[in-house]
Amino acid sequence: MAYIGKTPVIGNFQKCDSISVVNGQAAYTLQVGGANVSPQSENHMLVSLNGILQAPVDSFTVSGSTLTFASNLITGDVIDFVMILGNVLDLGVPSDNTVSLAKLTATGTKDATTFLRGDNTFASAGGDNTPSFYAELSSTQNTTDITDTKIQFNSEILDTDSAYDNSTNYRFTVPSGKGGKYFVFTGLSIYGSVAYSVYDSYLKIYKNGSVFLSEQHYEHDGTPNGSVSFHIGRVMDLSAGDYLEVYNYCDVNGGNPQVIGGTGSSNTAYFGAYKLIGV
Repeated sequence: MAYIGKTPVIGNFQKCDSISVVNGQAAYTLQVGGANVSPQSENHMLVSLNGILQAPVDSFTVSGSTLTFASNLITGDVIDFVMILGNVLDLGVPSDNTVSLAKLTATGTKDATTFLRGDNTFASAGGDNTPSFYAELSSTQNTTDITDTKIQFNSEILDTDSAYDNSTNYRFTVPSGKGGKYFVFTGLSIYGSVAYSVYDSYLKIYKNGSVFLSEQHYEHDGTPNGSVSFHIGRVMDLSAGDYLEVYNYCDVNGGNPQVIGGTGSSNTAYFGAYKLIGV
């Protein structure tokens, strides 16, 4: 039959070690297993003296681990037992190996790769650098001289959150809830198809349609079919919805430049980013 009414609250019940009476002494130290214990108050104790339960406060008091009777005890008195009921307003201290994970209110997935955090949630140890993506230019792209031209990194090697568009806008967009600090990097090689006297090039990372980071390469040369290479990267603060693109500006003094693409280890045109852990 189920319990009717309010369920009793369980305390941490302890029986104190035996106490030997000292003639003319009222105060005694309470111990359990040889270690001092401190009851919550007199009202959380049962004390039997000479076979009679004593009235809390009236017959005895407690301060820390010291039990003091209202009057000195004498030879022949016997402290039968002292029971500490614990703080009956809470559960006390559970015994070792008695609380199962099923009793916890933790959220998240519990498995061999997660741990329980201080906020009572399970999380992956160490975290991961996601979202992250990496894309390359699969073949040579013609650009327009003296014009900012978006580089079409169309070969997607990595895209953990499907956040990089490799077919239409060639941009990375920060997913919802994934704002933070990112390391963003890009590189490419520019090829001039005709002889030139001044080769002035810029590699630019655009954020939300405007230049955020730019690097210039200036070279004075008269050699035909010259090329230059760029590699830039930095940490950026990004919010959900921010998008990144790569542009090139090049002046080859009379010809249209080309961005060199390719496959495998020969590829020199790439664009990528990953979220930093813990920042």
